[in-house]
Amino acid sequence: MSILPLYLAGSWQPGHGVPLASVNPADNQPLATVATADAADVDAAVTAGQAAMHDPAWRDLLPHQRAAYLHRIAALIERDAERLAQLQRQDNGKPILETRALVGSAAGTFRYFAAICETLEGDITPSRGSYLSLSTWEPLGVVAAITPWNSPIASEAQKVAPALAAGNAVIVKPSEFTPLLALELAKLADEAGLPKGLLSVLPGTGAVTGAALVAHPGVAKVTFTGGTATGRAIGRVAADKIMPVSLELGGKSPNIVFADADIDQAINGVLFGLFSSQGQSCIAGSRIFVEERIYAAFTAKLAERAAALRIGDPASERTQIGPAITPQHRNKVEGYVALAQQEGGRLLCGGSRPADPALQSGNYIAPTLIEGLGNRSRTAQEEIFGPVGVLLPFRNEDALIAEANDTVYGLASGIWTGDFRRAWRIGRALNAGTVWINTYKQFSIATPFGGNAESGIGREKARDGLKAYMRQKSLYVDLSGRPIPWAD
Repeated sequence: MSILPLYLAGSWQPGHGVPLASVNPADNQPLATVATADAADVDAAVTAGQAAMHDPAWRDLLPHQRAAYLHRIAALIERDAERLAQLQRQDNGKPILETRALVGSAAGTFRYFAAICETLEGDITPSRGSYLSLSTWEPLGVVAAITPWNSPIASEAQKVAPALAAGNAVIVKPSEFTPLLALELAKLADEAGLPKGLLSVLPGTGAVTGAALVAHPGVAKVTFTGGTATGRAIGRVAADKIMPVSLELGGKSPNIVFADADIDQAINGVLFGLFSSQGQSCIAGSRIFVEERIYAAFTAKLAERAAALRIGDPASERTQIGPAITPQHRNKVEGYVALAQQEGGRLLCGGSRPADPALQSGNYIAPTLIEGLGNRSRTAQEEIFGPVGVLLPFRNEDALIAEANDTVYGLASGIWTGDFRRAWRIGRALNAGTVWINTYKQFSIATPFGGNAESGIGREKARDGLKAYMRQKSLYVDLSGRPIPWAD
């Protein structure tokens, strides 16, 4: 199997790192071997990126001209949508219906930031004298975008599109487990005519490629989506460099069901919020709080429905649950199921690998629901990143809010109730960057997304998601024509 080259500053190169394999989680068969970048490759990409963004051919483009490149990339993503969705399905094991949605989201992200690029305005600020004062926005420099394995291309788009729209150069370091979609995005950007050097895609490990990128003095910002431990390490380096970062990290999100909720709607929402993407989602509603007076009936129905979810080949449009990303990750998830039982938890469903012989070569684990644990148990506090949920009864709002907020995370949450005033009250009280009410995992590129506490800092998406890749500059223009009197 030949080694796929990396994309360094507009050209395809072999890279100087140790090649890595992309493996299909559904059968653990290799898809491709990919070149990786070492510190020298990172340095070359940063140097080329600095030169490209300061070249008048890019630097002096008017906003609508810069936006035209993003529109072209969006159109090419749409042209190749099915091919990209199938490749992502193979690269990370998500069911095909999910990967098609993610590819569509990526195209929409490029179109959205093209529009914001064209319409972003500076400000004429109130002056305190005979001068005109203005505030405008400029690019930061070379941006390092480090993306996760659970949503390739959509994650890359959320970082690359606003960074380019802002006028920066971007270096993407995709997850070592899912490098293929970022390389495809590089091909499309190249076809769209993006000036050479503005985009590099450097596969590799976090320890080698990622560390070199974060520490490089020419990198002006790091945007990272991934685990909290890695985010904390990036933050330490950023503090030494006095460099801005955006960190979208882990979560242990509460999904809350009140007795007055539409039960069928709530069950569907809880199942989707927890088990879609195999639970491999930072926003998974993995702590399921259910009001005591409906707890027994709700959990029985929920477990019955969870056990009936269709586990299978991600290529099938009927599949709801695909494989975990690697055998090692499945082992980690199974370790948490064992821990839950040691802590006194009772399995309502799942907790094992599916018996279907056709699935034995993949990294499958059945959707799992656990009850009988307290909110302070490790299983209820630590991010599992798999199809495992903990059921927690609650009696009143005060106790609920205290327990829901009793976590180091603060990324997302869900509320199911027929009472709008209650939904508003609870939603405002929850420590979470996103609150869904009578829905879950719905997104708009026009709405900010990010977390609190150990779920990260900064926000992606929306108009301010463009400004996150820019710095503000103030200008003062004298209107009086008179010398400053102090010097007389």
